[in-house]
Amino acid sequence: MRRRDFIKISASATLGACVSRVHMEATPISEPTFHAMRRFADTSFGRIAYVERGSGKPALFLHGFPLNGFEWRGAIERLSPYRRCIAADFMGLGYSEVPEHQDLSPGQQAAMLAALLDRLSIHRVDLVANDSGGAVAQIFVAQYPWRVRTLLLTNCDVVIDSPPPAFQPVIALSRAGTFADKVIAPQLADKALARSPKGIGRLAWQNPENPTDEAIDCYFTPLLASPLRKAQLHGYALALEQNPLTAIVPALQQSTVPVRILWGTGDTIFSPASPDWLDHAFQHSHGVRRIEGAKVFFPEEQPDLIAQEARLLWDSV
Repeated sequence: MRRRDFIKISASATLGACVSRVHMEATPISEPTFHAMRRFADTSFGRIAYVERGSGKPALFLHGFPLNGFEWRGAIERLSPYRRCIAADFMGLGYSEVPEHQDLSPGQQAAMLAALLDRLSIHRVDLVANDSGGAVAQIFVAQYPWRVRTLLLTNCDVVIDSPPPAFQPVIALSRAGTFADKVIAPQLADKALARSPKGIGRLAWQNPENPTDEAIDCYFTPLLASPLRKAQLHGYALALEQNPLTAIVPALQQSTVPVRILWGTGDTIFSPASPDWLDHAFQHSHGVRRIEGAKVFFPEEQPDLIAQEARLLWDSV
């Protein structure tokens, strides 16, 4: 029996127990609490912001664009009894502070994560990633395979769809230097707009009540904090213009890291063919689980599901 088939069979038998267990142990992390938890690591890339909770084997959570580690607050509260959970902010997003001319490409983001782990005296991690963070996670696996215990990927860039066509307007506005002021600023000022069909909410979240006011504040406020932060937001987007994954395909195909893929079927940003490409690319894939109707940022909306799948994957190795 292939390992992925065994995981699928065993999952159905253990899922119910995991659901109630992780849910009962969860204590919501509010925006003020999350801000209070934030730490900074001094690295050669700058001061990298991260939040940490729990103990044991480390798990590193990688967020999407234009979010930050707050995306993973629900998963962290559920998984911290089982792992040392760390959610870092990428350079150019969130609360990390990096120099003006810092390279913000996915490859350098992966190198920054390696430096952060070194600073925290962490040798190996379980990776959990979403959206553009998934591209960085794949690069990290290719560049530092010995540092990855397992990889849990959700809707994200894949070599056959990077950058996705839906991201082209963001790239165009970022090249013009107007994405921050034309798109982010109005939605921070009018949170109902952010949740409307004209905002990021309907594009990336399934629940019409998302993103919440506190999430919008946490995600968007640092992006507009200064002209430098706006320029770095644009730089992050522009660094995704050229497919960063083409060169690492052979490394992914040779990888022995156990991988699980969760994919929201309501996502209109990334190709529905992408999870199957990932499933076939990784030798030790534990298969694809499709989440009906879920959109790209479903990890924020369905932290119980993330916790369930993460524990199943972690327990399999």
